[in-house]
Amino acid sequence: MMTESEMKQLLQQDGKKVEAALQELLPDDAISALQRTSVVEAMRYSLEAGGKRIRPVLVLEFCKMFGGTEEQAMPAAAAIEMIHTFSLIHDDLPAMDDDDMRRGRPSCHKAFPEALAILAGDAMSIHAFSVLANSTALSDAQKVRLITELAEESGHHGMIAGQVLDMEQEGRADVTVDQLKTMCAFKTGALIRVACRMGCIAANATDEQIKAADTYGSYLGLAFQIVDDILDVTSTTDVLGKPVGSDAEENKVTFVTLLGLEAAQKEAAALTEKAMAMLKTLPNPEFLMALTQSLLSRKH
Repeated sequence: MMTESEMKQLLQQDGKKVEAALQELLPDDAISALQRTSVVEAMRYSLEAGGKRIRPVLVLEFCKMFGGTEEQAMPAAAAIEMIHTFSLIHDDLPAMDDDDMRRGRPSCHKAFPEALAILAGDAMSIHAFSVLANSTALSDAQKVRLITELAEESGHHGMIAGQVLDMEQEGRADVTVDQLKTMCAFKTGALIRVACRMGCIAANATDEQIKAADTYGSYLGLAFQIVDDILDVTSTTDVLGKPVGSDAEENKVTFVTLLGLEAAQKEAAALTEKAMAMLKTLPNPEFLMALTQSLLSRKH
């Protein structure tokens, strides 16, 4: 088993590679003065705000696991981080979760006019697919499959479907644990699962390997959301980088409100164990096993 120190070092290395790629793949903000001071600036503000970069790291590591190269994986890694960032910009809007802070600084709609923040999110989501389409490291067949997978998991029966279900469940007293799991499988799990699959696709992995990666991602995605719910009631704004207690303020149904804190912690641990067991069936899983375990005990 890889030590936590070794895992963090490799995670930092992957994160730096992703940061460099995002810098290179973002639109050129020197095209015109208008773009430099408006939508591209807002896009850069949100994309460069940091974060855990877990989704692009999953792309890189699954590609590596099945014999692919960093060059093959990076377009997909960058694209999924752009989609994730677009979702955060929109998620923070007053009409959605109405959060003023994200990753330790003002949300995009607080740093820029609200309309511009909406357009920056829109532009980010479109640019992600341009990054995939213009890659020179992938075959045409890989590009089509990656674009299709990412579009399906981002849209009306993926991440966005989860956001809709989340809004529809607000303030309700009749939401069941199974209904909550379904919502989370879309809102949080969809991008985590597709990150795992995209890494495999970039490496030309087999369908069986892609299915195994997807199963791992389903366990990880649900555990990740449960830990998020736990942190919303146990962490602080300074540590978390965004307001705590926002779930209660928005009358959101969470695993903590349905199960209680202790049972939610046990459920996250059980899902983490299932994810770890799936990883053990795959080649060279040491880094991902250490990362998966660390996400259970994360503080932000």
